[in-house]
Parts: sequence; C-alpha cells; structure tokens
Amino acid sequence: MSRPPVFFVVARADNGVIGDKGGLPWHLPEDLKHFKAMTARFPMLMGRRTFESLPRVLPGRRHIVLTRDRGWRAEGAEVVHSPEEAFSLVEPPERLAVIGGAQVFETMLPYAFRIELTEVHAEPEGDTLMPPFDPGVWREFVRVDREAVGERPPLSFVTLLRRA
Repeated sequence: MSRPPVFFVVARADNGVIGDKGGLPWHLPEDLKHFKAMTARFPMLMGRRTFESLPRVLPGRRHIVLTRDRGWRAEGAEVVHSPEEAFSLVEPPERLAVIGGAQVFETMLPYAFRIELTEVHAEPEGDTLMPPFDPGVWREFVRVDREAVGERPPLSFVTLLRRA
C-alpha cells in the first residue's frame, strides 16, 4: 500500500499550549482563515475529541477520525482505528492534513513531511500541550509574521519541512 503525503496544520502558543477544555484557548480570525486555506482541498485526519469540538462538519472536506473506540460513529465522520486505515482512505498523490489533537499529532509525526504551524505569540492557560519540533528533524522554510490586532496576539505562519 502506498502512503499519502502527510502534513500537519496546527496552532501552538509560545508556551506549547494547543488546546484548553476541548477547544482552542483563543479566537484568531486570521488563523481560522489560514486553517481553511491549508485544509480546503484535502481530507483531514483528527482525533475523536477534535471532531467533537468542531462547530459542525466543515464544508468541502473529508473528516477522517482516528479513535480507539470501536463503537464510536458520527455523521460526517469516516472512522479509522490506525494510521494504516487512514492511509487506505486517501489515494496518493492526494495529501492528508492532520489537524489534531495532541495524541494524533504524536502518532502521525513520523509520517509527516511538512508542518504548517501558526505560532501564537502568547502564553494562554491550557490543558493540551505540544512540544517544540526538533530542529534536527525540521527546518524552517517560510515565515510570515503578523502584528497584534487589538487584544489579539501577534502570530507567525511558519512552514517547516522535514530534513532529508
């Protein structure tokens, strides 16, 4: 079986926080636009809690949910129980966008070739963390910095590529 190219789309605060109480610890319209642009044409892989945190099934995208719960089902979700099952649903050269949560990111990291990282330059409270990406494995390819807007913190949109 050939494996589709895997990439991450994730927002992480300077203190490593990526989530709080099943949601995002911020409301950043510019990051939401970025997320939509990065995932619009691709099937998305996520964990059950990430799927359940969405306000609805996001239009125009497949929602593949990786869960250990063999009985879990939800309208709009294609359920898988392993990375291999997820790969079997996506035909290369189509890419698979991994969107969270922390356990899914950890499971899928060995397969990723690219990370679309939004650095949120703040230190919010949160209960879900993601460690920094190892610079020995990942190199920064592109960085676009955005200034703070009102009460919203500054952001950096960063593309990381796996080193050869």
